[in-house]
Amino acid sequence: MKKMKYVLVTGGVVSGLGKGVTASSIGVVLKACGLRVTSIKIDPYLNTDAGTMSPLEHGEVFVLDDGGEVDLDLGNYERFMDIKLTRDNNITTGKIYQSVIDKERRGDYLGKTVQVVPHITDAIQDWIERVAQVPVDGKSGPADVCVIELGGTIGDIESMPFIEALSQFSCRVGSGNFCLIHVSLVPVLNVVGEQKTKPTQHSVRGLRGLGLTPDILACRSTSVLDETVKEKLSQFCHVPEENIVTLYDVPNIWHIPLLLRDQKAHESILKKLNLLSVAQEPNLDEWTSRAEICDMLSDDPVRIALVGKYTGLPDAYLSIVKALLHAAIARHKKLIVDWVPATELEDITAKENPDAYRAAWNTLKGADGILVPGGFGDRGVQGKILAAKYARENRIPYLGICLGMQIAVIEIARSVLGLRDANSTEFDLDTKNPCCIFMPEGSTTHMGGTMRLGSRRTYFQVRDCTSAKLYGNRSFIDERHRHRYEVNPDMVARLEHAGLSFTGKDETGRRMEIVELLNHPYFIGAQFHPEYKSRPGKPSALFLGLIAAACGELESLLQGCRSKENGTVSMKQHVYQNGYDSKLAAISSECSKIYSSSNSNRYCNGNGVLL
Repeated sequence: MKKMKYVLVTGGVVSGLGKGVTASSIGVVLKACGLRVTSIKIDPYLNTDAGTMSPLEHGEVFVLDDGGEVDLDLGNYERFMDIKLTRDNNITTGKIYQSVIDKERRGDYLGKTVQVVPHITDAIQDWIERVAQVPVDGKSGPADVCVIELGGTIGDIESMPFIEALSQFSCRVGSGNFCLIHVSLVPVLNVVGEQKTKPTQHSVRGLRGLGLTPDILACRSTSVLDETVKEKLSQFCHVPEENIVTLYDVPNIWHIPLLLRDQKAHESILKKLNLLSVAQEPNLDEWTSRAEICDMLSDDPVRIALVGKYTGLPDAYLSIVKALLHAAIARHKKLIVDWVPATELEDITAKENPDAYRAAWNTLKGADGILVPGGFGDRGVQGKILAAKYARENRIPYLGICLGMQIAVIEIARSVLGLRDANSTEFDLDTKNPCCIFMPEGSTTHMGGTMRLGSRRTYFQVRDCTSAKLYGNRSFIDERHRHRYEVNPDMVARLEHAGLSFTGKDETGRRMEIVELLNHPYFIGAQFHPEYKSRPGKPSALFLGLIAAACGELESLLQGCRSKENGTVSMKQHVYQNGYDSKLAAISSECSKIYSSSNSNRYCNGNGVLL
């Protein structure tokens, strides 16, 4: 068995520096060098997984093919590196302690006192080694490099067992197989306008005191580090100057792999891992073009109103926004997401806060398309129903995901069938017209991992429908699910009489997966979450349809669709199909200018790395 190489990404000073994007970007650059890459995220919280955590506190819950509910950073890994991870690629304190306690209960430790060292630390190391060997790119055999991200900030008390385990692990695998990249903050104080190195110095000192020495420093700052600042960091942090890179503010996160490449970060990593002889120069031409296209789209915006419950924290809908962005770039449109709190569309808000009510409705009415995402609980449901009704009556392109599909069904039952008390049993157990019901295999006593989760198959019932065409006229698709309630099959016939067409169902024919409204420009609901499988170069079919419909280009998109494995045509094909040959050539020419050394600061705009 070949020796696995490991890249560990840690963070210091403050949280939210972008360790996940950095780890993902490292994976992109290494893949561009011809290496196979896998990834592991370590979350030091006690939860077994992210499934029961509030989106307002932790951001979205990302769902994997195997049904694992994991941290949103694994979504970044999958999107950037185009891989399929498993639930075991997300390690939490809860998982580790549970596995150790299970062993203790079985008597595996032969009566020994079970302690953090060595039992917890050994379990962490064994887990990493085991999972790193599992291929995630569809090929056989293990990857060449495993990128590990340690969540939290150095010095956090809950991270200590992982820090100790990783310190031991660096010795266990050998120095030539382990590279530590520390992401830290180099702030600029407005008072003096000087880049300050002291926070990074303290962070590295703390890291070294815990037994880990960084090989590379990735410094987050608003602009490129001054040479004197690099010299100072090198001197006090014991890191060679050539191993200090700046992750300065850029227009969009797709520039981060390019920053790493331009500053030769890949060479530092390959040298530390003894991979220089087997790796090639990174080929990021397609990635560069995509980043540049995103920057240059300013004249032709498309506005999508996202009507949700957690609009106060955009990370709660991170995959939704990314899927919209992928689709918008493929259609050569600048994406503008208008956040509409669902509660502010409701009549009660009109009485209590009329200004917020008017603002919410004005935003909704000014949108080219409306998207209602998934969610749980009854707060804001009436507002979502009103948004679906507005889209239906005014022929505005609409996409409802999970709960967004269910509320569209409820709205039509109420407005078209005249069933005024139509509802989901999630919100009204006593409704006489339950449009959506609790799944029979669900648990009413336990929350974590008890939903319908992971990749499930949907069979198209109608071939001549928008959704089937968007997916390339395939007979079935596999998409990821996360829900406890579903459309009541006993009401399907009445709903179809009202004009709904359930174009996608599961293998039993009893579970409704896709619904479309006939005689509407674009009104589609999906019980699954198509956003989880969207990729920068492979946008999700239903999101692509929404963007195209919002721009009045749905017919041209459907005509251009070809039968592909992923159900869409590539971004590059969309560009050419829409007559952008000359513009793409101009962009490619501009790319070569922008990424010359004389123009390396062009993308410093102070907006941060996150879109």
